[in-house]
Amino acid sequence: MTVHTTTEKAGIYFITFTCHDWLSLIELSDGYSTVYNFFKVLKDKGHMLTGYVIMPNHVHILLYYTGLERNLNTLIGNGKRFMAYEMLKKLECKGYNDVIFKLQQAVQAKDAEKGQKHCFWINSFEVKECRTEKFLLQKLHYMHNNPVDEKWMLATAPHEYLHSSASLYFNGKQQIFPVIDYIKLLNWEQMYE
Repeated sequence: MTVHTTTEKAGIYFITFTCHDWLSLIELSDGYSTVYNFFKVLKDKGHMLTGYVIMPNHVHILLYYTGLERNLNTLIGNGKRFMAYEMLKKLECKGYNDVIFKLQQAVQAKDAEKGQKHCFWINSFEVKECRTEKFLLQKLHYMHNNPVDEKWMLATAPHEYLHSSASLYFNGKQQIFPVIDYIKLLNWEQMYE
């Protein structure tokens, strides 16, 4: 579901946010490190990632949201804004003026009145609570298989794609951003119920 209601309940959530018009803005800006910086902010605030994949134009994460501090909507919204600013700077440095112009043209009048200058992400994001291990595994497999899908073909096997947590689940090795194995997270969550 696309988020329209405020989420404040602690739990594991499958979250997706997508670049405007499905443009490969993460890849064009080489913004992968910017997304990792957002993951670090989430971790520093006490939330835990148990899975992720950063695609050229969208991001999937499995996040244990603590329910403390800000609501999930604000947390992700602020993160998207931070990442957009950083990746726009990178697009400017790389000379992607035509892409930046397209992002400026996409701003709705009501958003321009609020000071928005670029439409980097699709406004809302998708969030689904993982209430069962079966559902969590379904989402984990889906995100890890995304890079090897015939549409993308970014790797020949899920664990070979660098910007993903698949390696932890396939061979026990962490990739660029370390995550917590979902089994440990579920056991931890059960201890505190």
